[in-house]
Amino acid sequence: MRRKVIAGNWKMNMLPDETITYIDKLAELVKDTESEVILCVPYTDLFYALLTAQNTNIKIGAQNMHFEEKGAYTGEVSPKMLKSINVEYVIIGHSERRQYFNETDEAVNKKIKSAFEYGLKPIVCVGETLEQRESGKTTEVITKQTELALQGLTAEQVENTIIAYEPIWAIGTGKTATSEDANNSIKDIRNKIAQNYGQNVADRVIIQYGGSVKAKNAKELFSMSDIDGGLVGGASLDVQEFSNIVNYNK
Repeated sequence: MRRKVIAGNWKMNMLPDETITYIDKLAELVKDTESEVILCVPYTDLFYALLTAQNTNIKIGAQNMHFEEKGAYTGEVSPKMLKSINVEYVIIGHSERRQYFNETDEAVNKKIKSAFEYGLKPIVCVGETLEQRESGKTTEVITKQTELALQGLTAEQVENTIIAYEPIWAIGTGKTATSEDANNSIKDIRNKIAQNYGQNVADRVIIQYGGSVKAKNAKELFSMSDIDGGLVGGASLDVQEFSNIVNYNK
């Protein structure tokens, strides 16, 4: 039975003092959840988040990283740097990184390999645009992204990768894929993994849904057969709303 993993992606929000206050409140609200809870925070909040989350069931992740260990990459943060402060997770290939910072499938693949090299757990994002969806290319796009992202990984590494299916047209728009559509797309991703790595691996991979996840739709989404939790954007900035998402089944 796959566990539910619910991750908050704060994007470029929250200062250190806000981070401390938020995590103190969240820890009390989600202490009895059976789901795994992750907060992916800005670099400037990581140290404070890690300190505050000690002795709680909240895990901390970064929102991006470079694939090199060190070097002349002004403004970048390496996997070794993240690991040195005990960051556990890292989001890789978010659509905003692909769209605004020209991140390619090749770069995503390099980052995933580097994350595993340094003992970080990647949360890998895939998803289609509205144009691709309307032209019937959803399955083609998301399975190709998945295949390219995981290229060259061992079966064990694939098993330990979290994939977040985030239809780009649903991110921050208030629009959500229907639970059936989201589940079917995630099944397509799982089938592609089964083709390449075997059914046992595919059955163990955690695949989240992301895209305007809120407390009011979390239970319906997370109750579907193949949706293993969510990558939550805007709603994760409100501690009560996010805790309600985490506690969707209560």
